[in-house]
Amino acid sequence: MTADAPAPDAATSFDVIVLGGGAVGENVAQYATEGTDLTAAIVERELLGGECSYYACMPSKALLRPLAVADAAAHLPGITTPEVDAEALLARRDTWVSHYSDEGQVSWAEGAGLHVVRGHGRFVGEREVEVVGPDGRGPQRLRAERAVVLATGSVPVIPAALQELAPWTSRDATGVAEVPDELMIVGGGVVAVEAATWMAALGTRVTMLVRGDGLLTGLEPFAGRHVLEALRGLGVDVRLGTSVRAGAREDVRDTGLGRLHGGRVRLEIEADGRRDTLEADEVLVATGRRPRLDDVGLETVGLSPEDVTGGGTLPDWLHAVGDASGEAPLTHWGKYRARVIGQRILAAATGEAAEPVPDQVPVPQVVFTDPQVAAVGLTEAAAREAGHRVVTAQVPFGGAAGSALLRDDVTGTAQIVVDLGTRTLVGATFVGPEASELLHAATIAIVGTVPVHVLRHAVPSYPAASELWLRLLEELPRALRAG
Repeated sequence: MTADAPAPDAATSFDVIVLGGGAVGENVAQYATEGTDLTAAIVERELLGGECSYYACMPSKALLRPLAVADAAAHLPGITTPEVDAEALLARRDTWVSHYSDEGQVSWAEGAGLHVVRGHGRFVGEREVEVVGPDGRGPQRLRAERAVVLATGSVPVIPAALQELAPWTSRDATGVAEVPDELMIVGGGVVAVEAATWMAALGTRVTMLVRGDGLLTGLEPFAGRHVLEALRGLGVDVRLGTSVRAGAREDVRDTGLGRLHGGRVRLEIEADGRRDTLEADEVLVATGRRPRLDDVGLETVGLSPEDVTGGGTLPDWLHAVGDASGEAPLTHWGKYRARVIGQRILAAATGEAAEPVPDQVPVPQVVFTDPQVAAVGLTEAAAREAGHRVVTAQVPFGGAAGSALLRDDVTGTAQIVVDLGTRTLVGATFVGPEASELLHAATIAIVGTVPVHVLRHAVPSYPAASELWLRLLEELPRALRAG
């Protein structure tokens, strides 16, 4: 059902048109039509499956997982520490991104009854979309009878001082093909710390330039401190409180994904009022992303990007999901919202009831550094700012037999944030080996508004890392144990 040829003058009609064929776009199209005769078209100008499948979640975790196993082995007496094989590591990455081929994703979409339209889509009127093919062919006109969904994702934000340098973005970092001897990373968020981890393992001398006074701001402060210590232990030169003022590079070239984009890079930096100059083979800019809404023709339907991301009311036929919506830029969150919105579109078309949505649906997140950082809901500071009266419980990550057994020198911290009025969790953060495996229990507790006195009766197995839950609940005031 792939459609890439010009259509007749009359618009081809579908019930639902989704602009953007990433994981989020695929999900919303599936849920908007499943089990019915409704039709959906997914318009995608690059690879079906989107950023997560080829340039973000999948390749980064394919690179990081073997490193985590090797690091665990290094901290477990009785086993020989594996060595990093750079060539094999990158080959594993290539397998997980299907060698940048989307044949499998297209096959899935067609099997689900979805029409894949190749090219760049933009509005030309209400419910009207024009698609120009990837080779300039077309345009093809599509009409949505019921709904259009913006699932166009996001693009990296490049500071003005670095735009002319052809810097690496997250795509180049996950798609690394030429391993630089020296790499500067601008930023201290998730992309920055994860990329620093695998690039250091590949033998690169990494320097991180972080404008703020810590890493992973927005999470509990102890999370950033643990990751900072770990990165420095890997030999990463992390410079906090450092701003990039200017940059220069000779022989800037479009050399392709993950290859050095020219000659040496020189950055002028400032820290503590003093200026300095650094050089490296490449620079990775990891300073955030913004919704990709500039080139979708919103003005033709009387809207601006701010109308889409500002939480206002959109026309009843238009929806935004994933990074394009301005919500949490996380694949799993976008896919969740896609399932909700897709089912609502289907319900409106068929007359069936929309599925209920809980009042509280927190956003979970995992940073796959070593140690891992896993968090859901509100931090202590955010909870207090939101007006909650809270109490926290904090224990060392190795504070239970099961978690201590993971390594002989476990480092990390676990913390829960409890609302004193409702006696329920509003947030949780785990930093330690395999911390991600503890997170879903916290997510369930928050969504289900399970009181902490009830959680105490969810018995963890011994000796398993989940015993940390018992330790955390025991650290709460005894008064909270009463029903």
